Amino acid sequence: MSAGFVDRRQVARRFSRVAAGYGEGDFLVREIDRRMQERLDYVSLQPGRIVDLGCSRGGSFAGLATRYPAAELIGVDLVPAMLANTDMATAGWRRWLNLGRQTGPLRLAADAASVPLPAGCASLLWSNLLLHWLDDPLPVFAEAHRLLEVDGLLMFSTFGPDTLKELRAAFGDGRDHTQRFIDMHDLGDMLVSCGFADPVMDMEVITLTYSDLDALFADLRAAGSTCAMKSRGHGLSGRQGWVAARTAYEAMRQAGKLPATFEVVYGHAWKVASRKLADGRAIVRFDRPSGR
Repeated sequence: MSAGFVDRRQVARRFSRVAAGYGEGDFLVREIDRRMQERLDYVSLQPGRIVDLGCSRGGSFAGLATRYPAAELIGVDLVPAMLANTDMATAGWRRWLNLGRQTGPLRLAADAASVPLPAGCASLLWSNLLLHWLDDPLPVFAEAHRLLEVDGLLMFSTFGPDTLKELRAAFGDGRDHTQRFIDMHDLGDMLVSCGFADPVMDMEVITLTYSDLDALFADLRAAGSTCAMKSRGHGLSGRQGWVAARTAYEAMRQAGKLPATFEVVYGHAWKVASRKLADGRAIVRFDRPSGR
């Protein structure tokens, strides 16, 4: 994927703007987090440290802390305003604070592709709906591999190419009106290229319905999820453009409601011991036969 598609400054501005009220607009993010955490039921892991990449206000903290009460939790986000508004209201979160070991997670304002933490420091790398805000997930996968200890787990979610397909189809002006979303098979290939083993990818479709298009736009704005592509329209599309888009979207109405499709991609992969030295030479291990 070519570099330079995403306006990262715009991403930061949008999320800074909605940070204070994000807890009222992130209902889809939280639902996907819930479904993602259910997948941990099938994973045998007792992490000593968890790093949450793109943690926003820390919506995953309570669930992870309840599931892994002995783990240290570190949240990383590009937007300081999100970290400053971390949600600490849940019972699971209070329970974790009562451990007395620390007063909450360490929160770092940093790019997910360059995290100021040492190599091999984490047992679990968690990332909910971060990757589609990046030009290229590959550097973040490489950074996750660096941060994980051997036998550590990367678990993430992102949106796939069918996300908001109705909105894209409604506009015919040649500009981007949604983010660009990467196919899950390409994400799996990236994981392998970064050294991860046995990546598992799966997908599900969540369809939200709205009474009108303005309600959809309001939800997207509240969640900071409006388009941040460099090729987006930087001004009003014009009255005729908006009328044409609304008319086209209205033609998609089903059972009295306008659909909004979200293709949710889930992935996880393990970090295994390296089979090569830094200079590229292969590592061959010989096990001593039992009884000798």
